[in-house]
Amino acid sequence: MWKGSVSFGLVNIPVRVYQATQDREYSFNQLCPKGHRIQYKRWCPVEQKEISYKEIKKGYEVTKDKYIAIDKKEIDNIKIKTSKSIELKEFIEAKDLDPILIEKSYFIAPEVRRSVVDKTYLLFAAVLNETNKVAIGKVVLKDKEHVIALRSYKRGIVMHVLHFLDEVRPMDEIEEITQVQKMKIDNKEELSLAKLLVENLSTDHFDLSKYSDSYSKELKHLIEAKSKGKTYIKSVEVEKEAPKDLVAALKASLQKSKKSKQ
Repeated sequence: MWKGSVSFGLVNIPVRVYQATQDREYSFNQLCPKGHRIQYKRWCPVEQKEISYKEIKKGYEVTKDKYIAIDKKEIDNIKIKTSKSIELKEFIEAKDLDPILIEKSYFIAPEVRRSVVDKTYLLFAAVLNETNKVAIGKVVLKDKEHVIALRSYKRGIVMHVLHFLDEVRPMDEIEEITQVQKMKIDNKEELSLAKLLVENLSTDHFDLSKYSDSYSKELKHLIEAKSKGKTYIKSVEVEKEAPKDLVAALKASLQKSKKSKQ
């Protein structure tokens, strides 16, 4: 999706950028009662008429129902010129990259010329891995400037597009969290049982393949059944009612976790 170079100091590494993740969501269309797909008109409720695409302008709401119109040319004038370089500014410890800042991830691949891979890429990936550092820089993608982080990943390099600081909401805006922060844990038994439960559920290696999207699986089966004119019935698991007392709930959970490990 992008081709350019990673640059820092006098070093330039030719690279290509690829999507690292993909959404597996089912897309639905809206239908009328007879099964025909619904179409939408660009409709002005004040003038009571349909507006053509060419006539439509972008508008920003400054107060309720009051807009300022902005022309495409005005937006084009302030767009940042696309650069073909990921400019690195600094290197930080990997532990200092807060996951909440990560917006999207991409794979950074080396540019292959005449079937030869630039060794500078391999060297850079090795340095990031052995120093446990993350490179922070900036790049322009689709006319928008982004702050990014490059880190070593499985002998290659992954690029995280980061949120700017003002895009992350302050946690103290959430009233329930501020209330919890003022509370104290008085019951030592609850804390001890909770720690034991966490220990029992802890693993040495995180295996994401154990997890799957149950909803998407059920939706796939539903669509397949209906496409064949069949009725799909989902099997329902009966859940036991959890004890209302926290200590009792923790003890029951602890027993259940011990049985699952046996």
